[in-house]
Amino acid sequence: MVTRTTTINDPVGIHARPAAQFAQAVAASGCTVTIAKQGGNPVPAGSILSIMGLGIKQGDTVELTIEGDNAETVADSLIATLTAAE
Repeated sequence: MVTRTTTINDPVGIHARPAAQFAQAVAASGCTVTIAKQGGNPVPAGSILSIMGLGIKQGDTVELTIEGDNAETVADSLIATLTAAE
């Protein structure tokens, strides 16, 4: 299991388009991934609605937890996907 944190810098936070891109990347990874606002409850990162339900805004810190094969590589890739949308 691998955990990564990042701060969201996009002025509008995680809205529909980046949430969809991130959820697609999670599904393609083949790993079990959760996402949570720092200090909050984790939700399945493969669900666009779950991601949107977190209400992630600019400046929020999010935590990803990845379980599965190549979890380190998948974690780096997913962080890049989240920050590339900014």
